[in-house]
Amino acid sequence: MQLSWKDIPPVPTSNDMLDIILNRTQRKTPTVIRPGFKITRIRAFYMRKVKFTAEGFVEKFNDLLSGFPNINDIHPFHRDLMDTLYEKNHYKISLAAVSKAKTLIEQVARDYVRLLKFGQSLYQCKQLKRAALGRMATITKKLKDPFIYLEQVRQHLGRLPSIDPNTRTLVICGYPNVGKSSFLKSITKADVEVQPYAFTTKSLYVGHFDYKYLRFQAIDTPGILDRPTEEMNNIEMQSIYAIAHLRSCVLYFMDLSEQCGFSIEAQVKLFHSIKPLFANKSVLVVMNKSDIIKIEDLNKEQQDLIDTLKVVPGVEIMETSCYEEEGVMQVRNHACEKLLTARIEQKLKGSARVNNVLNKIHVAKPQKRDDVARLPYIPEGVKGSVKYDPEDPERRKLSRDYEAENGGAGVYNIDLKDKYILDEEEWKQDTMPEFLDGKNVYDYLDPDIAAKLQALEEEEERLEREGFYDSDDSDEDDEDMEESKEEIADIRAKAQWIRNKQKTMIIEGRNRKSLKNKAIMPRDQVKKTFSDMEEHMYNIGHDTDKLRQKIGKKKRDDNDGSLSGVDVLRHNQEIKARKLAKKKQALTQSDRLNNGVSDGAMRSQAERLAKIQRRERNRMARQGEGDRHSTAALPKHLFSGKRGIGSSDRR
Repeated sequence: MQLSWKDIPPVPTSNDMLDIILNRTQRKTPTVIRPGFKITRIRAFYMRKVKFTAEGFVEKFNDLLSGFPNINDIHPFHRDLMDTLYEKNHYKISLAAVSKAKTLIEQVARDYVRLLKFGQSLYQCKQLKRAALGRMATITKKLKDPFIYLEQVRQHLGRLPSIDPNTRTLVICGYPNVGKSSFLKSITKADVEVQPYAFTTKSLYVGHFDYKYLRFQAIDTPGILDRPTEEMNNIEMQSIYAIAHLRSCVLYFMDLSEQCGFSIEAQVKLFHSIKPLFANKSVLVVMNKSDIIKIEDLNKEQQDLIDTLKVVPGVEIMETSCYEEEGVMQVRNHACEKLLTARIEQKLKGSARVNNVLNKIHVAKPQKRDDVARLPYIPEGVKGSVKYDPEDPERRKLSRDYEAENGGAGVYNIDLKDKYILDEEEWKQDTMPEFLDGKNVYDYLDPDIAAKLQALEEEEERLEREGFYDSDDSDEDDEDMEESKEEIADIRAKAQWIRNKQKTMIIEGRNRKSLKNKAIMPRDQVKKTFSDMEEHMYNIGHDTDKLRQKIGKKKRDDNDGSLSGVDVLRHNQEIKARKLAKKKQALTQSDRLNNGVSDGAMRSQAERLAKIQRRERNRMARQGEGDRHSTAALPKHLFSGKRGIGSSDRR
């Protein structure tokens, strides 16, 4: 149960809430959009703005609603206290306004996101976004008064004391200025203001102390005046609710010296007027300021008035003096004892605790299996046994006595088999006994079991020799065995092939994966044979006859003999000329339409493939390599100079 509400988040004003959410939206979402963007990108840009703003409002409102206590779910004491301090209906209406605003903002976000999905231009999408944010701002501005009220409630809730309605409690009540705060300050360490004038205490104060290793809380209530409940103010109603709702011992303080400004008759009358609130509570009337005057010093009429307090059952009267601290601890201890006694009696009266104990007890009543009456039986030895008396010299000896006579613990071992119920005493000391229910199982085995087992084994051997277990279809079984051997051999061969295939696939897969982590050999280092090159050139449409003839001529020249110096010079010049031609070819732009295509059929096939690749890109209206659209080279918002705050809208 929550007893204090000190962690409620602060409630900002409506304007501060707008600044928080809109600044967060500006920081957390993209801020640049241009007319050159695709319309889908523009729509997504502004839809994100609207959704993010709505989520910011909803998140703040949820934190606010979850932080404040639900007045219907808390203890009746706290509920009535909040009703007195903050007016319950006003509190509910304020929280309901915030909850309704959250629902409206979610609805606005859904509506405008649906409209933005069909936006046709940048201007239209921007205007829809501005309308959505404007409606959210209008809804938030209407929460101006609820936000101010809830912030005041939050500050006051944080200052309320933590009062546990279910713990051991002493409630101190009475007229103003009768010494209630002085008593609380004497028995606890609570920082209570004590002044010699009425209504010094305007709210509830709580102090804690220990008695018999138990923690008690003492509550100092504001003073009460003798008037109808409808005429009491909020300060007095706090005391009334504390007395009515808290399970406690009530200490009603009276001032016999009448220095508080109220007569003894008025104080007794107040006691009788609030007497219905003392139902099911222990009450202790404390006569304070006994250092000034005592009950014996009063006149007969005043003593008779005080005697009328004892008419209420369970009421006791004690005297104390907070100024001289005389009898203060006696009053506190006696009140604690009364409270503990009352709590124990209340627990004993409750049926829940008794039922919990009874539910754990089960009385078994076996059903009758026949009509025979079976009365309880007590053995004669038990009936004649005498109660064990350690001082009696004729007492029966226990195992402990035998242990003490034979050397004590560690020297003498108790015979654990002494109480076994067996037919003969020597059976108790069997070396390897098997016991069941306190009896040796070996003693109840069949003595002829070994002979019977031998006879059974001989009979089995005889039946085997006579062929009792042999099959009649022995020839057919041999043929079936041969066929099954061939099938088994075939299955094993197939299984071996499958295993080899699986191993091969696993190795190939590992090799493919290993390329990701291993260096690949550069293309210029890969060695290719002439036949590989010839086959590749033939596949892409080139005539390889001239190449084959050139290679054959070079081989014949090499076989004729060594080259002359002129041949070497010409060969080097041809190599240089080929290198220059390659450089020129690299500098000139290649013919992308005809290069690498040998005839018209291959060219038409290449064009058809290019059209098929462009088809999907054209359908999606995506930019391709042929598009030459260029956006602004210099972003205006970065290079147009300084501007004042609010002079331009870049959202």
